[in-house]
Amino acid sequence: MSINLKSKIYAIVSFVILGLIFINSGSLHAQTVESDERALLNVDEGIKFSKDSLFLMNLRFRMQNRAGFNSIYSGSNLGIEQFEMRVRRLRLRLDGYVLSPKFQYYIQLAFSKADLDLETGDIAQPVRDAILYYTVNDNFYIGFGQSKLPGNRERVISSGNLQFADRSIANSLFTLDRDFGIFGYYTMRTKTPAIFLLKGAISSGDGRNASAINNGLSFTGRLEALPFGLFKNNGDYSEGDLEFEESPKLSIGVTLSENQKAVRTGGQLGPELFESRTLNSIIVDAMFKYKGWGVMSEYMSRSSLDPITQNDAGDIRFVVVGHGLNTHISKMISRKSELAVRYAYVIPNEAILGLQNRVDETLLGYTHYLNGHRIKVQANIGYRWLEGLYQLENAGNSWTGMFQVEFGI
Repeated sequence: MSINLKSKIYAIVSFVILGLIFINSGSLHAQTVESDERALLNVDEGIKFSKDSLFLMNLRFRMQNRAGFNSIYSGSNLGIEQFEMRVRRLRLRLDGYVLSPKFQYYIQLAFSKADLDLETGDIAQPVRDAILYYTVNDNFYIGFGQSKLPGNRERVISSGNLQFADRSIANSLFTLDRDFGIFGYYTMRTKTPAIFLLKGAISSGDGRNASAINNGLSFTGRLEALPFGLFKNNGDYSEGDLEFEESPKLSIGVTLSENQKAVRTGGQLGPELFESRTLNSIIVDAMFKYKGWGVMSEYMSRSSLDPITQNDAGDIRFVVVGHGLNTHISKMISRKSELAVRYAYVIPNEAILGLQNRVDETLLGYTHYLNGHRIKVQANIGYRWLEGLYQLENAGNSWTGMFQVEFGI
């Protein structure tokens, strides 16, 4: 299938999903998803300020303090190459409404160096989310502002609800991330336990706090199916079966996205390209939970007609095209402790083979939950291969270990 045909299909799908969201606004009940896709009004923790039905603000914070190491393989030497000791995330979150519960807002500010993008850029980026929501009814709401696109599940899951210290390498290269635009969310119930979620966005395509202005937009559409009904405590967007689901629960999601005239190597993320490119993404993911067992898997693919850009000096910057897979399997070994294993890989397309390596990653994790995902202790150890699993002695292979404490309200 040609890129131009794909482009038309992705744009049409995005418009259709947004159209269905606006058309189907009957009086149904919505799923309250504790993720970065809506304001949280009813929370048990945090500080609440309110005045009758005119004003509400929930104030919460969280931090992730960590210590870890990376060890590069070099012949028989397996010495530590670097230590990592820092505050990985420090977030302040404000949710609430003004004038009426129908007019909601969600603001998230970041303060750590990594969250401010100062590790890869020179300009601090404290604003992660700043979005206004209008609730049409129990079933349908829209948003306008900066927030996460309805992309792969692991990205949309809050970083505070992860069962590993970091997201996967596949997410790092192929996620859609945050963007500024208009968002639509619609929940459709059936006469059976099955529930369907429609999500769509039309956004700038340039990522959070972008200053670039061009005539290209990004179109994103997502469909989710929950054939066995709702998860307890919105567990389809929280890793690990902390609720010990009494019956099997499954959520399957499919996302199509087209980012027209993208100016960054990863669409909404990455260094700026020397020329704009159109990016097409396909994402398929699933979450399954039952009696303390959890399985999450996601496949991501990105394509572009001409991924390599070059300036007059001969420098090259390229769109990361290819595909990746990320799979987690976890088991609650007690009401507060969990073991989890991850396998993920990234395989670049032939067009960038000389510029981007294949990477495989496996990780073993242990988490002790003191107060669910709000207060927990995590330990991870893993190994990363370059150029395939059979390359056991590749000089670029590395071990990694991480200890992290999550604390928040």
